[in-house]
Amino acid sequence: MPTVGEILPKLLEKHGFDIVFGIPGVHTVELYRGLPDTSLQHITPRHEQGAGFMADGYARVTGRPAACFIISGPGMTNIATAMGQAYADSIPMLVISSVLNRNELGLGEGRLHELKNQQALVSGVAAFSHTLMSADELPAVLDRATAVFQSSRPRPVHIELPLDVIVSPANELAAHIGTPPKRPAPNPEDILCAANWLKSAHSPLVILGGGSVHAASEAKQMVEALGAPVILTINAKGVLPPEHPLLVGSLLPQPALLDALRDADVVLAIGTELGETDTLLFSSRPSIEGQLIRVDIDAQQLARNAPASLGIVSDAATFCTALGAHLDGATPSSSRAAELKQAALRDVPSPYKTYGRIMQQIAAKWPDVVIAGDSTQPVYGANLTFDAPSPRSWFNSSTGFGTLGYGLPAAIGAKLAAPHRPIIGLIGDGGIQFTLPELATAVEQRVSLPIILWNNHGYGEIKTYMKERSIPQIGVDIYTPDFQILAQGFGAQATRADSMEALMSALEHAFAANGPTIIEIDDATAQEWEL
Repeated sequence: MPTVGEILPKLLEKHGFDIVFGIPGVHTVELYRGLPDTSLQHITPRHEQGAGFMADGYARVTGRPAACFIISGPGMTNIATAMGQAYADSIPMLVISSVLNRNELGLGEGRLHELKNQQALVSGVAAFSHTLMSADELPAVLDRATAVFQSSRPRPVHIELPLDVIVSPANELAAHIGTPPKRPAPNPEDILCAANWLKSAHSPLVILGGGSVHAASEAKQMVEALGAPVILTINAKGVLPPEHPLLVGSLLPQPALLDALRDADVVLAIGTELGETDTLLFSSRPSIEGQLIRVDIDAQQLARNAPASLGIVSDAATFCTALGAHLDGATPSSSRAAELKQAALRDVPSPYKTYGRIMQQIAAKWPDVVIAGDSTQPVYGANLTFDAPSPRSWFNSSTGFGTLGYGLPAAIGAKLAAPHRPIIGLIGDGGIQFTLPELATAVEQRVSLPIILWNNHGYGEIKTYMKERSIPQIGVDIYTPDFQILAQGFGAQATRADSMEALMSALEHAFAANGPTIIEIDDATAQEWEL
């Protein structure tokens, strides 16, 4: 009779999963017994944090979760950082781990991989964490996970299987797949109220957040009917195309837009936390003195950061469609949007504008490019000054949890999700040292993946931050290894780019290569490029 571990891959396949990231260990090998009987692709990262970041990158491009098979104890503490990033940015991910036998839980007997309470540790970075105490629970728990991924605010879900449950009989579970609930729709009375407020407004503003990335078409039609300037958060880049006359960009932290936000008589915010990392670190919390209409799939979010005058629990696409039907169409405020954008750009540092122009030239040549970034200076700059060509084509770890080491494995996950699209990783010399071994995973999978390695020979952004505050710059001038030799040692290609033309040529060759390519750029040199 098949066991829980053997039948689990088949259930994942029926739930729509097609990829698993995992490192087999003595506590998880029984999860691999049934893999050959499915079409699931298994990818072996070099660290569990890499597994989580790959699953994150995969989900950002597709909108669908990937699964991770993780050993108990150190495997779970390793992936917790990646789960924290996904949790903060509302990214779906299914983490399935082992845990000790049921009769050993919490006893502290010093068993292999034992944690005092693994579920409690993981609960803070998961929508929910469930310990499977019997085989019969598995279908219902997977249905709960699917409901989180498809019908509510998507976040990581953790299911831990005690070792004795993994090998318990599970013959009758294979056929059970539940139907997830539909996403919430807005109350018609709230739609009428929001429409009346917006139609009578003299200076309305719209903020679209990451919760609207699946609703680009509906959001575009709605804002065109409204005619108001639109600000995109970092995770919403591409919801409006760069050339759209109502697009202000992702410049909300700039003083000109904070002033406009304060002076607007009505603000419509859809799918955004209005938090500091949602829009790149506010210098101060935004002040909204007019009426604030907030739309979110998470009811609790409507009361955080900026309490709503009118809070609407709804899916973004459904809301935009419903609201658009009550808007008569207005003269687009394209001149106002352009004026706001120019005013906001005046205060952006010159290096940040350079980073944006570099990304714009890349996107102009490869319009369907996806750029997965780390927490690094060109990412911070382009977060403000680069308008992505489409949704799900620009994402990075400077938002939400703000971890380092994300860019390389997330780009690998994105490339595995969309093998025929040009995918680029963008990471600094400090960040790549967190997850450099994942280069071996990219080599093993033969992914044509350029990794732009932005080298400022240390933790440059933190060094500047310390210097501006008269703090001794300790710990930021780290030893910089020879990345060209390291890349070649992993079996990857490596080159340097000292001009925009050289970078474009290197990218073209990297997209055609049979494996990853490190393209190293010196930050000081890049500031002098002709763009």
